[in-house]
Amino acid sequence: MLNGSCHCKAIKYEASADILAAYHCHCRTCREIHGTVYGTSVMVHKEGFEVTAGRDIMSAYESTPGKKRCFCSKCGSHVFVINQAMPEIVVLRLGNLTPGHGITPTHHFWLSHKEPWYEIRDDLPQSQEM
Repeated sequence: MLNGSCHCKAIKYEASADILAAYHCHCRTCREIHGTVYGTSVMVHKEGFEVTAGRDIMSAYESTPGKKRCFCSKCGSHVFVINQAMPEIVVLRLGNLTPGHGITPTHHFWLSHKEPWYEIRDDLPQSQEM
């Protein structure tokens, strides 16, 4: 069971589904949304995912048509993504998960958008797109 929350703990969720993927995304949108050099995400099946607290204070931002990024309206944490193109999937933010989950990203995606000043220093596979 995965558990996670926003920074202020007002929004909490759990996911009982198996992890489908864990990765670092270097696309411009992830960089801007996270305010970092890349965003690290975990894909799980929507079945088994549940927001257990704070649904009433969640805000959603449609970053691209059909892709909604859900945030805490209190602390601003980006918590998860729902995408109409993949309705059976929820994309969680690895940094929001309770420590001890044991998840390790396995890939770097969207290297075509990577900042040129950032040097990847691991041996994970890399893809120009996703």
